[in-house]
Amino acid sequence: MTIYKEFTFDAAHFLANVPEGHKCKQLHGHTYFLKVYVSGEPELPEQWVMDYSDLKAIVKPVIDQLDHKFLNDVQGLENPTAEVVTRWIWQKIKPTLPKLKRIELKETPTSGVIYEE
Repeated sequence: MTIYKEFTFDAAHFLANVPEGHKCKQLHGHTYFLKVYVSGEPELPEQWVMDYSDLKAIVKPVIDQLDHKFLNDVQGLENPTAEVVTRWIWQKIKPTLPKLKRIELKETPTSGVIYEE
């Protein structure tokens, strides 16, 4: 069984490695939507995969490192494409959340990245 919880954060960035004239080379921002999936069997006595408040307690400190930040200044995110940011989040969450199955990061309402083992 898989459960999920959604998070949002706002951040600014630019992409230095895109060609001249590309709109993402300029400083701009996004409201990111993150969905974190956790898989396992519901455990007794609660009969849930995981307490949603425990999931939030694990993910929120990672989100706080990104929210209202300039991503290019965050260590490990010097070229903060959606793919790089997604992998960075995964690497921060996975050590404390062994049941982590998948994360989805939407950079815009129509564009995003899925990362899973």
